[in-house]
Amino acid sequence: MNSQPHRGVFGLLCCCVVTTAVFSCASPSTPQTPAVATVVANVPLEKAAVNSIPVIHVFVALADNVNQGIVPVSATLGNGDNAATNLYWGAAFGIRTFFSRNKDWQLLSVTANPGANILERCIFKHRRASLLLIADAYRGKEISQTTMDFLEAAAGKPGEKLKAGDAEFHTAGSADLVAYIGHNGLMDFRLSSHPQRRDERERRAIILACASKQYFSSALQQTGATPLLWTTNLMAPEAYVLSAAIDGWMKKETDEQIRLRAAEAYNKYQNCGLRGARALFATGW
Repeated sequence: MNSQPHRGVFGLLCCCVVTTAVFSCASPSTPQTPAVATVVANVPLEKAAVNSIPVIHVFVALADNVNQGIVPVSATLGNGDNAATNLYWGAAFGIRTFFSRNKDWQLLSVTANPGANILERCIFKHRRASLLLIADAYRGKEISQTTMDFLEAAAGKPGEKLKAGDAEFHTAGSADLVAYIGHNGLMDFRLSSHPQRRDERERRAIILACASKQYFSSALQQTGATPLLWTTNLMAPEAYVLSAAIDGWMKKETDEQIRLRAAEAYNKYQNCGLRGARALFATGW
């Protein structure tokens, strides 16, 4: 795994210092208020199965120069229909590449087109702990669906039953930790409704996207999930932050310790200053 400091493909300066840096998300010209969604009548909903081992489900909205409000990157990094070269998946600090090169994780399987909106699915197993990680790469133009699927998983909507090696497990609402990676689509569109909490399970959520705390708060609160890590400003949602947060979560560190882990990882690769990096990440409400 490459441990050398990295300025990011955008040539980022630290986004928390807010200078003239180029960011993964384009700032809206006028600040937008998070959507006020319709609340559906309280009808009993199907509950997700409980896994026998801890599971993490990561929802990745592939970077897309055409269909997302991002600062354009190169044609290969910003091709939302090509997971292999995409900024958030196949690039050096994308989810698939980074975790595949991480000595703590074993890649168990890669599935092409597991769903209409998903280009690729990877399943990883931790080498030193009983823990599975499933990551789905959604087409860039399906960022709205990616966002909704993430929120539905946070709310406890049942997912698929999968098998990896000798392990059988369920995805989505059966996961203990759910994560969203990519552009903050809620800067560009509003969801017509917000998924409502289905059960009393304690799920944790990580949202690595620009200013995710400001834009996802209302929707996430209705799911019943608790924010383990999210952001306060523009940022590069790269895999080393997720990896650091998962390491802390596995070790049952406090939420604040996990926040600091994420900041240290961000500063290590972005070289933006620890003080600024700490200001970029938040935990809890």
